[in-house]
Amino acid sequence: MGIIVANMFITLDGVYQAPGGREEDTDGGFALGGWQAPVSDDEAGAAIGAEIERIDALLLGRKTYDIFAAYWPHQSDDIGGTLNRVPKFVVSKTLTAPGWAGTTVLPDAAAAGRLREEYGQVHMFGSGVLIRSLLAANVIDRLHFWLYPITLGQGKRLFDAGTVPASFRLAEPARSFPKGAVSLVYERAGEVETQEMAV
Repeated sequence: MGIIVANMFITLDGVYQAPGGREEDTDGGFALGGWQAPVSDDEAGAAIGAEIERIDALLLGRKTYDIFAAYWPHQSDDIGGTLNRVPKFVVSKTLTAPGWAGTTVLPDAAAAGRLREEYGQVHMFGSGVLIRSLLAANVIDRLHFWLYPITLGQGKRLFDAGTVPASFRLAEPARSFPKGAVSLVYERAGEVETQEMAV
């Protein structure tokens, strides 16, 4: 049985929208796209590259798929080579003819969960709406946050209203990078428990 790993580039205030470029995702009038590069460094970039090398299959929501499909087929570096080579899956009710070679359209989150039966490591990037659906269905095995030391005060947030209560445990030692980014990998640890703080 494989695992589904959701990789999320995220700010201190929980924003994941458009880390890679100003025009990547301007939904809601978002004007701060491209926030990741100024707080990235070579060490963080190498760690992200190493994570991508582990991918056996790529799973994306429709919005992120459209962004990736417009860019990565034209890239031949190590990351582009990996993303173009591995099988790709996009969850969509409207996409009928995906243009990125090697792409299969899945009808819903339940179908996405079954990818663990076929692949060792299924990785996601971005795709916040899909991640929330998969978390609600309890089919994400790891959340890998690449947390960057900035706040934006606007933009799409992963954990917004309607988030399913859950607890998590750190699955790997936290790793920090020279410009202040931190890699945090969590696994699901069951339901939320409550108790009074000891006095």
